[in-house]
Parts: sequence; structure tokens; C-alpha cells
Amino acid sequence: MQTARGSAAEPKQAALAAELVRRAEEDQRLTRLARETPTALNRHFVTRCRGANADALRSVVARRGWPEAGQVGEPASTAALMILLHTADLGFQLTCRDLIAEAVADGGCPAVHHAYIADHCAVELGQPQFYGTRIDAGTLCPYPIRHPETVEERRADVGLAPLAEHLPALRHVVSGKPDSGCPVSATPWA
Repeated sequence: MQTARGSAAEPKQAALAAELVRRAEEDQRLTRLARETPTALNRHFVTRCRGANADALRSVVARRGWPEAGQVGEPASTAALMILLHTADLGFQLTCRDLIAEAVADGGCPAVHHAYIADHCAVELGQPQFYGTRIDAGTLCPYPIRHPETVEERRADVGLAPLAEHLPALRHVVSGKPDSGCPVSATPWA
């Protein structure tokens, strides 16, 4: 039997899910526009959107904790992760990283969510990343990886494709040319 409280919670969860997805989609739209037409005004719109999104997510997390996939659905939880990754507040990202780790351990979020935020925080702190999800935009090679000899196992454990498959495809999409690889010094997992 469903309680009145449970009935009221479902529309609130659906509204939150829709809001998170809408915010992440607006960030993507504005970012795409800023790439296509790189003006100061378009960059300002991206910055303003990301600031508002961060404030909204901060409020959600303060009220109810991390929006887990098991509560708001995987698309909305993924949208929350995208908002978090674009937040300029490393302290908030670190707090959420720990909340996401707990949610993953409890089965409330996919493990890949933790992989992305853990790597993001590590790189921002000047530390080696664990899963190789952060790629240097200038070189299209991963930032340094902790224990590179086992990175492919860690990636497989969270459902990420092997770097040996992911990087050539990424480089081809970004450059439009066949993969030229990373310089030996920038290939810590080889």
C-alpha cells in the first residue's frame, strides 16, 4: 500500500528529474553555441548558466543529498553529474564525489558516475587520475594516471571502454583525421 507521503514524493522526484535534465541540456546548447560562435557574450551565457546550475544543484544536495539514479532515474542523475563536472567549486565537487561514492556502494548510482567525478577531482588537485576519463584538450591524451598498468581493469570494472579503443576514436572525432597517438612520454598506460 502506498502512503500519501510516497504519492507526493513521486511528482517531486519527477519534477526534480525534469529540472536536472533541462539544466544540463541548456548547458550543452549554450556550450555548442559558444563553440560555433565564440564571442564574449556567448561565453558569458555559458558561465552564467553553469553558475545558476551549480547553485541549483547545491540546493538540491543540501536538501536531499545526491540525486541518485535509483531515485530520479539515470538520465537525471547523469545530468546532475554533468552539472557537477561544470561547477567551478572544487570543494562542492569533492563533497559530491564522496556522496556519489556512497551511492555507488549502495547501488543507487552507476559506478561510472564515480569514475568521472573522482578523475575530475584528482586532476583538479594536481594528482594522477584513476580511470583515465580526463583528457588534455591540447594533446588529446589522458592526464597522468595512477597505477597505469591496471587502468584498463579499473575501466572495465566501471563499464568504460578500454583506452586503446576510446582514445583513437576520440582523436578521430575531434581532429577529423586518423589517430596519430600520444607521444610516448604522454602515454602513461603503455
